[in-house]
Amino acid sequence: MKRRICSLWLPNLAIERWANGSGTPEAALARTLVLTVEGRHGQLIHAVTPAAAERGARPGGRLADARALDPALEAEAADVAGEAAWLRAAARWASRWSPLVEVDGSDALRLDVSGIAHLFGGEQGLLGDMVARFEAMGVGARAAVAPTAGAAWALARYAPRPRPVHEEELARVLAPLPVGALRLSPIATHMLVRLGLKQVGDLAGVPRKTLARRFPRDEHPLDALDRALGRKPEPLTPLPEDPPPRALLPIKEPVVHPEALEQALRQLVPRLARELETRKLGARQLVLTAYRVDGSLGEVEVATSIPSREPGHLHRLLSGMLERQGIDPGFGIDAFALEVRWWERLDSAQEALLGPPTADTAIAALVDRLSVRLGPGKVRRPAPAESHVPERAAGWVEGVAASLPATPSRKREGDDPTRLLDSPEEIAVIYATPEGLPRRFVWRRKVHDIARAQGPRRISPEWWRERSSARLRDYYKVEDSEGRRFWIFRQGLVGDGRGGPPAWFVHGLFA
Repeated sequence: MKRRICSLWLPNLAIERWANGSGTPEAALARTLVLTVEGRHGQLIHAVTPAAAERGARPGGRLADARALDPALEAEAADVAGEAAWLRAAARWASRWSPLVEVDGSDALRLDVSGIAHLFGGEQGLLGDMVARFEAMGVGARAAVAPTAGAAWALARYAPRPRPVHEEELARVLAPLPVGALRLSPIATHMLVRLGLKQVGDLAGVPRKTLARRFPRDEHPLDALDRALGRKPEPLTPLPEDPPPRALLPIKEPVVHPEALEQALRQLVPRLARELETRKLGARQLVLTAYRVDGSLGEVEVATSIPSREPGHLHRLLSGMLERQGIDPGFGIDAFALEVRWWERLDSAQEALLGPPTADTAIAALVDRLSVRLGPGKVRRPAPAESHVPERAAGWVEGVAASLPATPSRKREGDDPTRLLDSPEEIAVIYATPEGLPRRFVWRRKVHDIARAQGPRRISPEWWRERSSARLRDYYKVEDSEGRRFWIFRQGLVGDGRGGPPAWFVHGLFA
């Protein structure tokens, strides 16, 4: 399959985004106003309105020079960070056209549209759909498709009428464009113009060594021309070897009825399940995305405790989350996508010849349904942790969290309590000698006379995560005169130089 790259240029993104935020875009663009950013020697013009451009204001120029031509010129600070965030969101929204979308600079997107244009009526139809949808949001756009990223970039910016260009006509189409279309720096472009090389076609017969003496290695015009023509590779983010499983459902007319969400699920879930089965994968996290006509997105996300591609189960989870959370259709939804964000290997297996699923599968399905109904944080399960300190050796994770290790990092000893307190509780202890066995302790206002004691079992502090003043522990298994058994420990030793006298705590209970 031949590679096809699309460059989608938004030439007036900054000023149009500002105008759209004013409430009356037409009136805002009629003002003689510029957006500015701070430069080394004062404010620089970042974007201009059409009215300001007629008065001589140009992006990249100094505000002081522009006001010398027009003292009435208005200026406001540009929102560069907001523009970048908007462009990132637009790149995610543009995944409706391609699974691979990149932010290209501060005002453009780059899409790999290889093999997908037929879904939109051909490459010309694809470009028309892109431009129309951005213009509907109040942002002008120019788009072109070519075999290379450099050629697509050049055509989108400099071609009189951008259109899809194929490999056999690439050199002829690029030849009349100005040398600025090779995406060189302004200094290198100015140098070429001074040498009389004003168009891309003028570089065809120039010896490489002649230009090498005038341009640095990374700004060589003939290298840029080779990249645009496909003679040299141009760095691009590669297509993922294992793209996420995804099912797309375009809608011819925008829909606003809530029932459309359920109807979309009935079509998307079986398609995604078939892809998962073909690739021998199971879903752990799914996201249903609704593409609204105003450019915003609505999302619903669900997770599973074990890998699954069973259509009925996935459909029930997504339906339950839609009932609980829902998606606001806004002014209308014109496309749906169901994508697996996290997946695991799941080979085909037969659980049983007859009867219901195994207990593990049934429990996992129950955990998934409860997590959707109550919320992921309300359904938890214990999980081991990497620590030899008892209260740190285990914790709680969400029921649909990542798979747990097969064996805990800390093996249970024979004298471990059957119930461990969440945190040790300090007690008062009476003992014969500071380092001897305890004789009596007071816990929760009750006195316990110790009839039997076993220990100590020493646990050292975790020096790599605690302060140097951390003290070791000596654990004792004790039984009081009424037959109740406790797990208590002494923290620290007399004269260890890490604090005052040792402190005592109760940490667990035995059945």
